Amino acid sequence: MSIRILICDDDTLIRESLKIILPLKGDIEVIGDAANGRECIDFCLENEVDVALIDIRMPIVNGVEAVREIVKNTKTKCIVLTTFDEEDYINEAIIYGAKGYILKNNSPQQIANSIVSVYNNTIVMNENVLGKLRVKESEPEIKKYNFTDREVEIIKAISEGLSNKEISNKLFISEGTIRNYITTILNKTGLEHRTALAVNYLKGNL
Repeated sequence: MSIRILICDDDTLIRESLKIILPLKGDIEVIGDAANGRECIDFCLENEVDVALIDIRMPIVNGVEAVREIVKNTKTKCIVLTTFDEEDYINEAIIYGAKGYILKNNSPQQIANSIVSVYNNTIVMNENVLGKLRVKESEPEIKKYNFTDREVEIIKAISEGLSNKEISNKLFISEGTIRNYITTILNKTGLEHRTALAVNYLKGNL
C-alpha cells in the first residue's frame, strides 16, 4: 500500500515539482496539495492522509499552527519541509507534534526517505536542525528500557551532537565499542538512527 501524502506549500512550483518527483522515489502517492495552512488542515480533516509535508511561512495559517491542529485532530503525521531553520520555528513545530523537520536543500530521495521513516514511526531531522533544539531547564531523565550507565552517557553525548570520535575522546573508549553500544541502544528503543535517538531524548521520550 502506498503512503498517502499531502504537500502544503505556498510556492506552486515546489508543490508541482514534488507531486511529480516523490512518487518516483518510493512507494508514495500524492493525494492532494494545499497552498496555505488552512487548506492543509481542512484537507487532513476530510481525508485519510498518512504524512503531510508542510512549509513554515505561509499565508492565512502558518505551518506551525497547521501542525498543531492536524496533530491534535487527526492521525496524520507531519513533516516540516522548509528553507527556514530558525530555532523558534523548530522548537514550536516539535512541541506541537511534528515528526520531522527537514530542509528543502535535501535531495528528492532524502525527502522520500524521510517520509517513509516518519510513516514507520521514526522521527527525522537534519543534523544542523537537531543542534537548535532547546532542552528543558531540567535535564531529561531517562526512565525506560533499562539502559546501563554507560549507555546513558552515550545517549547524552549523542544528544549534544558529538561524533563517535568525540564521544570516544570524552569517555575514553574506542570508536568500535561506541558503535556497538549505539547498535544495542537502537535495538532496545526500536529507533533507526542516532538523530532519532537524540530527538527522543531531548523530548523526554526515553
